[in-house]
Formats: sequence, structure tokens, C-alpha cells
Amino acid sequence: MTLKNVYDVVVIGSGPGGLAAAVAAKKEGAQDVLIIERDVELGGILLQCIHNGFGLETFKEDLPGPTYAERFIKEAQAIGVEVLLDTMVLDITPQRKIYAASKRNGFIEIESRSIVLAMGCRERTRPQIRIPGSRPAGVYSAGTAQRWVNVEGYMPGNRVVILGSGDIGMIMARRLTFEGAKVERVLEVMDYLTGLTRNYVQCLLDFDIPLQLRHTVKRVIGNTHVEAIEAVQVDAKWNVVPGSEEVIPCDTLLLSVGLIPENELSRKAGVILDPITGGPVVDDNFQTNVHGIFAAGNVVHVYDLVDWVTEAGYEAGKCAAAHAIEVRRKEHHLIPLIAGDNVRYIVPHMLDKRNLEGNEIRLQMRVSKPVEQPVWLEVHDKNNLITRRAERYVRPGEMVTVVLKPDHFAEVSKADSLTIDMVLR
Repeated sequence: MTLKNVYDVVVIGSGPGGLAAAVAAKKEGAQDVLIIERDVELGGILLQCIHNGFGLETFKEDLPGPTYAERFIKEAQAIGVEVLLDTMVLDITPQRKIYAASKRNGFIEIESRSIVLAMGCRERTRPQIRIPGSRPAGVYSAGTAQRWVNVEGYMPGNRVVILGSGDIGMIMARRLTFEGAKVERVLEVMDYLTGLTRNYVQCLLDFDIPLQLRHTVKRVIGNTHVEAIEAVQVDAKWNVVPGSEEVIPCDTLLLSVGLIPENELSRKAGVILDPITGGPVVDDNFQTNVHGIFAAGNVVHVYDLVDWVTEAGYEAGKCAAAHAIEVRRKEHHLIPLIAGDNVRYIVPHMLDKRNLEGNEIRLQMRVSKPVEQPVWLEVHDKNNLITRRAERYVRPGEMVTVVLKPDHFAEVSKADSLTIDMVLR
């Protein structure tokens, strides 16, 4: 694939939000649409979500994650969406310049008329929730374990405790049970479930996996590897209830303690973030405070269903395409005026094609150096002379005017640019 210098729409991320945005942008008339993905294949988080429950609203079918992603990937490929895989976006400027790097293409600089941010979320880690104890192997986020089991084919351990009742944690409790592991307990510091009720029923109740509310991990036990965790009950103010400590032997602790919208690039672009959601502040078009930069999916806030992420991606993609088309239309309406041989500057600097009707247009300029003999000031495009004006001499201190008359407008409107040169008669 040959990269272009300027795209109508560039989508950062190829999860459900990014794929939907790219497809919608292309369908809405955006000419050049590019997805930049840091992984080696499209699909984002869907690739490791092999459980079903996707597509009930979008397709009226109950699909696993990879199948749901495949439908959008095939559609994107069929309508001509370009893809840049294994590529890390390093920076985005408020002027919609994108800097990225990849092993194949090296350092990349791209401009875009519209950008859709669809970077999704990352998981909150152990240091962010400050669990005391040693730092042995065996403490992982639930999403990491999900990728290991479902994509890489590795088991994180055999006896597992899960902290947090988020959806990924409950789904992994069921998944590890399928693979022969013993899930000892799911602990939740709040006094209510933080994931979907359907996942609680299908993943915990159906497999007799105990859930303890208002419980957390007080300490991780083990030197080189997790040997046990110490669970403890907390009160309404999250203070430890004395005497409630319980040591649970295990070799793995999975953390399902929340998701954080991935917005480092958003900050670099000057996007204002909501301190509550952690995502960009957007309007009803999913446009951020930076003109031409849109955001959709879990990068804005965490959704319950992938179908809702897709819906947001569609809307953001449509609006990004409309913005890009308007910008491109304005760009194409303008015909730059180029100062050629011995012409210092021209005013106006460009012509608006929409004004090429009716009255004549006066082009005013000065020359760079005096020529004390007869000259022509010629206006031409790449191939044709459009008009010219005769002068007995030209001097930098005296302005010169060339007039474009209505009978010139038909030729002028076809030009990508006009150049004015001074030539000797």
C-alpha cells in the first residue's frame, strides 16, 4: 500500500468503534479512509473475546467477538478502507497531523481532514489500586489472562482468585473453569455488582463460583510466585473489619478492577477530557473541542455492550466524513495564485471558484526588480496562457494590475493553480 500525504478520515484503532467509524465514513462519501492499528491484525479487543453475546442489537444474532469483528473487517476491505497494521501512533497535533512509526514503513507523517479517536480502554493495574504485599509472579489483569488463554493458548494458573466483579473478570472465571482451573473466589470491594447481571448469572451462578461483596485483597502472599492472598471484609467506608481476615491459597490473582479510556494521544492533540469519565468531552456529533477531531467508543466512556460502541462509531464516522468533505470542498474551491518570474507577490493570494461569475477580478502585484523595457505580465495555468498585460517598464515601487475578465473564468475554473510571470516583449 502506498501511503498518501493527506487523507479525508484517519481512524486510530480498529476495535468495534474504529471499524464502524471507518465503514461509516467511507459509505458517507469520504474518499480516502485509513485505519491505523498497533496490533498485527484488525479487530481490537474483539479478537480475544471468544464468548458469545455480541451482535444482538446490530445483527439480531448472538455472535462471538471474532465473528462480530470479521463482518466489519470484510465490509471495510470491500469498500476500500486502507489499513496500516503494526503501526504505533506517536503524536497527533491540533492541526490534525499524525506522526506514527512501524517496522515496515519507518517514521510516518500524515495529514487528515478528520480524525476519529477509537483507542478504547486499558485495564487498571495493581499499583493503581495499591494492593499491599510482595510482588511475585502470578498477578495479572483479567484482560491479559483472557488474551493468554483465548489467543496465545497459555493458562495463567490452576487455582485462581479474582478481585473485582467487572465483566471481563466474571467471563474469565467461567473461561478458566472450562479449561480445568479452580476459581476459588470472586471478591468485590463494593456492596453491589459492577458488571452486567447476565454475566453474573451465566458465569458465576451457573458454575457455582462464589462472589463476596464488600471484600478485597489485603495482602499478596508469596516470594517468587503467588502462594495465597489474604482476603478481608470492609465496611461502608472501606475500612477493614477486624477479625475478618481469611487466607485463600491460590497461584494466580486476576484483577478486574475497572477500565481507563486510553487518551494520551487525545491530550497531545489538545482535546479536553472529562475528569469523571476520563474520556474526551464531545458534542452530539462526537466531535471534541478540537475542530475536526472526533472520538467514539470506549475511548469516550466505558460502554456496557459492543453493539452500543458500534452505534457510536457509526455516528462519529458519518460526522467525520461530512466534516472532511466540507473541508475538501473548500480546499478545491480555492485556486492558489503563484508569483512567478520577477513577481514578488500577488493579491489576492487565491481565487474562490464560487466567485468566478459576473464581475471582473483585479490581480495586484509588485515585481522583484526593475526592468526598463517593454514586458508582458502573463497569467497561465500548467498548460495554457489565459491572459496577459503589456507594460512599457516595471519597477518594485509601482504596483501593477492584471484583470481577469468574465470570458477568462471558464478556463480559470479548470485550473489547479495560476502562475503570473514577467517576460520580455
